[in-house]
Amino acid sequence: MRRQLADGWERGDAGLLPRGMRAGNLFAPELLNRMKFKPIGRTVKASILSLAMALGVTACSNDYTVSYVYMATSKSLPHGLINAYQIDYQSGFLYALADSPVDAGGRDTVALVVAPSNLFLYTVNNFDSDVVEFAIGTDGKLYPENTYNITGSLPTAAAIDAAGKFLYVTFTYQNNANGTELYTPANPGPGGVTIFPINKDNTLGTPTTVNLGRNPVGIMTSPVGNFVYVIEQDSASAANLLGFAENTTTGGLTPLAGVTINAGNVPSTGFASGAMPSGLLEDPTGSHLYLTDQALNQVATYAVGSNGIPGVPVNTPTDAGPMGMAFDLNHTYLYVTAYTANSLDGFTIGPNGVPARSTVAGSVQTGTGPTCVTISGAPSNANPSHAVYLYTSNQLSGNLTGEQLKETDGSLYQIQGTPFSGSPLPTCAVTVPAFPLRNY
Repeated sequence: MRRQLADGWERGDAGLLPRGMRAGNLFAPELLNRMKFKPIGRTVKASILSLAMALGVTACSNDYTVSYVYMATSKSLPHGLINAYQIDYQSGFLYALADSPVDAGGRDTVALVVAPSNLFLYTVNNFDSDVVEFAIGTDGKLYPENTYNITGSLPTAAAIDAAGKFLYVTFTYQNNANGTELYTPANPGPGGVTIFPINKDNTLGTPTTVNLGRNPVGIMTSPVGNFVYVIEQDSASAANLLGFAENTTTGGLTPLAGVTINAGNVPSTGFASGAMPSGLLEDPTGSHLYLTDQALNQVATYAVGSNGIPGVPVNTPTDAGPMGMAFDLNHTYLYVTAYTANSLDGFTIGPNGVPARSTVAGSVQTGTGPTCVTISGAPSNANPSHAVYLYTSNQLSGNLTGEQLKETDGSLYQIQGTPFSGSPLPTCAVTVPAFPLRNY
């Protein structure tokens, strides 16, 4: 599916350049629109850098796209959609890509997952019980590659382990051996996790299954230590945080001490939580785990031991209906979407890992029904000139709100032009660095 290089040349501000190329846009769509990505070696990276320097192109160019934002929407027919935007380097303004929105490849798209390389994206489609693989072009465009059926019914969330070797997809109901539903809303029963090996070309291998309890709604892989955590919404249990040790060879999951997985219509039990956990996040060191609860209006902080077992949670109040979370790039501040309150709550992470409500961004207005928050920018040790931008997907108003984040104190400043329109009922959003800033 490669596009041929453009013929001919044209004269631009930087002199004679291939047609379609200009300073500040070295990797023009006409030249590097689509490729089947492989790891870039040191020699190639050096050549790219040399070419950029020769053409006077730097990451500080005024004509520069710093990142792309992709927002999944669930209820469009016949399939869900992906709204795709490029982020203006100077202002954080979102410009819709020319082919946006993109068909997500299935009905009721509930999640997006980006590979650690930032070169591939996977959609999770609830009604079709499948995953669709997309390659991310150098111009930010999405190119569908393959569709994969999960091993259960009605998937809810997904995550990729830190090594990029396995894709984990939670689903609501287990299947019979012939693929038909073993459990249904009329016959409630446990769900599970489909485990896909990720091949070197980012295709997915033959999946396996690990059973869970009832109604799993979220999954997270630890950045260190090879642990996987799942949250459920089981009204019969106040122990809805499950933890597993990952087999790094097979991707298999073994319950941690304190976790019991029961068969049939019986709740599985794990670590203490409320009945309606909705978001899950861990800090980069793997020392603290954060869990939002929609019913209790709080974020719970767990200190995590070297064995992956969470300790007794410390609870911090939030605005009503907390859901998605994200750290700033230096992991000093935590931002939590509050679905019912239509706000974004800012917190400062204390020395003990527990968040305290921010004095400068404690509750910032969003659109209606914010679900996820995603942050774009380069870490200060990589490129201190990059501004940091934060975006929330708003389910009921069908748009994205944007803020510029001040790293010195965590304060937020509304981006001009916000909110940015999208398709109906967005579920979540993710951010991918622009080429060649991927793989920092």
